[in-house]
Amino acid sequence: MPSYTAPIKDMQFVLHDLLNVAADSTPGYSDLDAEFTGAVLEEAGKVASEVLSPLNVVGDTEGCVLENGVVRTPTGFKEAFEEIKQGGWPGIDLPEEFGGQNMPYIMYTAVGETASAANQAFTMYQGLTHGAASAILVHGSDDQKATYLPKMTSCEWTGTMNLTEPHCGTDLGLMRTKAEPQGDGSYKLTGQKIFISSGEHDMADNIIHLVLAKIPGGPEGIKGVSLFIVPKFMVNDDGSLGARNGVSCGAIEEKMGIHGNSTCVMNYEEATGYLLGEEHKGMRAMFTMMNEARIGVGMQGLAQAEVAYQNALIYAKDRLQGRAVTGDENPDGPADPLIVHPDIRRSLMDQKSFVEGGRAFLFWGSKLIDQSHRGGDEAAEGLVSLLTPVIKGFLTDQGYDMTVLAQQIYGGHGYIEEWGMSQFTRDARIAMIYEGANGVQALDLVGRKLAADGGKPIMAFFDMIKSFIKENEGNEALKADFLDPLKEASKHLQASGMYFMQNGMKNPNAALSGSYDFMHLFGHVCLGLMWAQMAKAAMTALEGGASDTSFYKTKIATGRYYMARRLPATAMHLARIETGAETVMALEADQF
Repeated sequence: MPSYTAPIKDMQFVLHDLLNVAADSTPGYSDLDAEFTGAVLEEAGKVASEVLSPLNVVGDTEGCVLENGVVRTPTGFKEAFEEIKQGGWPGIDLPEEFGGQNMPYIMYTAVGETASAANQAFTMYQGLTHGAASAILVHGSDDQKATYLPKMTSCEWTGTMNLTEPHCGTDLGLMRTKAEPQGDGSYKLTGQKIFISSGEHDMADNIIHLVLAKIPGGPEGIKGVSLFIVPKFMVNDDGSLGARNGVSCGAIEEKMGIHGNSTCVMNYEEATGYLLGEEHKGMRAMFTMMNEARIGVGMQGLAQAEVAYQNALIYAKDRLQGRAVTGDENPDGPADPLIVHPDIRRSLMDQKSFVEGGRAFLFWGSKLIDQSHRGGDEAAEGLVSLLTPVIKGFLTDQGYDMTVLAQQIYGGHGYIEEWGMSQFTRDARIAMIYEGANGVQALDLVGRKLAADGGKPIMAFFDMIKSFIKENEGNEALKADFLDPLKEASKHLQASGMYFMQNGMKNPNAALSGSYDFMHLFGHVCLGLMWAQMAKAAMTALEGGASDTSFYKTKIATGRYYMARRLPATAMHLARIETGAETVMALEADQF
């Protein structure tokens, strides 16, 4: 059975050596000293490895079962969920007035990585609840907040988001679920939603569904969509639960992965709902939840890569196969361990350099969210809005690829369920699809985010790179291995943006045909920036007499690998972008 150990030392490095969170002026960050964050992460890691990780295979093999309208979760899930609730983990960053601990979002991200790596399907139950609570916190009335948030913060009640319908996925303007006003401030919702994660289960007293629907007579298309709170059980004035609402689970989807999460078909039959936010402004409210969810899904891609890498590394050190070409390294044994072979090293270095660079990128994005939400920093808001599709799309695409590499190290054993490696690959696959498929993320990035606010966020990103290079150009230890490759990759990103500007208006397909490559080019540049900054932080620590010299030297060597072997992909992506749309759009539909 696979194992998981929270990478606390690396998380602490990102939080303190790289991001220097305790010295940041963002409200709440002064509390994040190394002792505090270490204590939180140690406890979170213990729960992840001892409680959640052993249930990962159980959830995968048992799945969820629908019986008489009730979904039974896998063995051990209910008990584990009670332990998560008792620990206060679901609401660590939510306001204290609703029972949360009001920690910064960056701590929610770090803790969430440990839980998701240990058991992604299980962690989705509280993750969806957190997103729904965040939407109510931002857009709900005082009464709605008082009614729902205390129970959702504690996960006594869980939450969902209901967007997709059988005939409408990305194009939500086509939805048919309707909400009829009742004259007393409530609505009756009728329709069907599919692919609803955590839609029905036996681990909470109530489930609060956030449902997109159309009020009859409203504008056509997406402009006529509103968002509603639809509880599984009605909530009485005194907070107690009343009658069952007109919402039910019609089926559980049979999926490739995340079997431990109940992905449901939800039927609404004149279910009572309450408007969240304004009429016909449902997408504005839902995107509060969606943007948070997209950062969280990027985290899932990274988390699955981390746990897959951990197990591949253990196997590579233990499995004896062949001899090193430079001479026996295990002369007393029948063969050398796999890790002596260069191609195995290449695969492990691909994984290690992505995971550590991706973690820095993810935590930086979370810090920007804190600077925006807690500190009112509009520049940070613009930058994280720009980076969100990159965090979601790049980290999940690459995260999936890394689980495949980890599986490959096992050879045939990686393909056999007994070893558990295929689950990481199967579970990681969904992250590329839900909360906005990655192709849509790329379109959003090129079609909307690049030009947002007159291009200020992307220019701020380029200025950040230029400033970092200029400030450190006298550092010879950093220049050749980190600064020069980063500068070259940044030029590729700028050149691709210029290509879109010059060609996008007259031929939109020219830009959109290169959008996916642009998202990956952007992602590589972001990780290149992270690695250059981490290398500097590691060098500074070594110069300051850090006791764990091996850790910091390893960090620098891993960064050199990324800059030399992974970052050059930016040139390939630019070359593809500059071919335009001609070859992509050459065939007529009937020629495929």
